[in-house]
Amino acid sequence: MHDGGALDIEALRALIDWHVAEGTAAIVIVGTTGESPTVSVDEHQALIRAAVEHVAGRVPVIAGTGANSTAEAIALTEYAKKVGADAGLSVVPYYNKPTQEGLYRHFRAIAERVELPLIVYNVPGRTSCDLGNDTVVRLAELPMIAGIKDATGDLVRHVDLFRRLAGRPGFAFYSGNDDTALPYMLLGGHGVISVTANLMPRAVAAVCAAALAGDVATARAGNERLMPLHTRLFVEANPTAVKWALAEMGRIRNALRLPMLPLSPQFHDVVRAALRDAGAVA
Repeated sequence: MHDGGALDIEALRALIDWHVAEGTAAIVIVGTTGESPTVSVDEHQALIRAAVEHVAGRVPVIAGTGANSTAEAIALTEYAKKVGADAGLSVVPYYNKPTQEGLYRHFRAIAERVELPLIVYNVPGRTSCDLGNDTVVRLAELPMIAGIKDATGDLVRHVDLFRRLAGRPGFAFYSGNDDTALPYMLLGGHGVISVTANLMPRAVAAVCAAALAGDVATARAGNERLMPLHTRLFVEANPTAVKWALAEMGRIRNALRLPMLPLSPQFHDVVRAALRDAGAVA
């Protein structure tokens, strides 16, 4: 964003070009790190459209289309399909605290209404609502439910779900946690929707490629170099630290919208040291 809060579309386009060049497998637009809670519906749609147009088919675009209103989630997913997004990323409804049956019907309503592959996103630490494995298994029976982004950090749960969906071809398992993404992939996951990759896309892509190829030694070595960033980017709530770090790298302005504030000064040296340790800055 520009100072003052206006969307900085030119900076977004430059970030997209950098990610494509660095080997990022897909662009997620208007997720948590993209400050989705602070943009209006019109801005949300404008960001999806801008990303799809600028990517121009070079990699897939996954549009954040979740909401705590089923009708709004359907409308955002319909818009994403209309402008050419390749998939939607739909977060578990937050604040409302629906039952498991309510969650199932929410995602089923989207999947039945819009012919766009949908990745369900479970992040109970933010939503205060947990999508249970039994519900995910039910959802996986729907053709448009294409996968899950799991930000629980619970690897035992991941193994259980992976085992139960072994017969569901094409269902994708993505970690939503950088710090546990490597074991997640070694236990059957297909990748990570990453915060750290906003700063070091090539390095994160290399860890993923090694893990998915079974090259554990290479994956572990790369992951160890990135671990300071995996942990210290959360000294304050995401995206506070990662946007500060991108500004340090000269790629964006350090501007957030209220109620989010720029990274507190006492954490500047902590995050700067993590950037240096990981090789993101000299």
